Amino acid sequence: MTPVVLILIVANVGVFMLEQMTGALFRRNFALWPLGTFPVPELGTTVGFEFWQIVTAGFLHADTMHLAVNMFGLYMFGRDVEGALGSKLFAWLYGASVVTGNLAQLLIVTANLDEGIAPTVGASGGVFGVLLAFGALFPKRQVMLLIPPIPMPAWVLVTGYGLISLFSGVFGGQQNIAHFAHLGGMVGAALVLLLFSRRRRPPTLGQ
Repeated sequence: MTPVVLILIVANVGVFMLEQMTGALFRRNFALWPLGTFPVPELGTTVGFEFWQIVTAGFLHADTMHLAVNMFGLYMFGRDVEGALGSKLFAWLYGASVVTGNLAQLLIVTANLDEGIAPTVGASGGVFGVLLAFGALFPKRQVMLLIPPIPMPAWVLVTGYGLISLFSGVFGGQQNIAHFAHLGGMVGAALVLLLFSRRRRPPTLGQ
């Protein structure tokens, strides 16, 4: 287990335990809500966007299965990515993916308030950013889907997940999944990788 991946998994599990103990109060303050202020009768209060939710929502999860799937993805792909990039850059990549993923989701849910008010939670933006980095760093690495058990190159897996998220987000498939957070997380990771690759280029000698 690489250090940042371990820290992230421990942090997500710890926050999930706090979330279970505090219930709706914790989610009211730290989940990602649309822009504006909205009454929630079942909570007896109002909810709305706060700037810290761009980060904190990435450590909350809807249930145990949601947490397990995200942490499994982080464990499977994050170790190699952190090993290739180093812990510091990996932390920047994951953080950028969480932020851009939640910003993308914030724009989408705010633009579709007529479909209802619901909080966004989950580390999916960060995990999809790590997934994109894995595909970019190890494009020919063979990976195996769990269901169905089909082997494929990493770049095919990453491209497939990206297209599924885009199609589902645009056409409304799987309404309870934040597809645009996935896509936004991939964008954040791509930006970090692009910046990193430019900084690593050797200087051009003058003629």
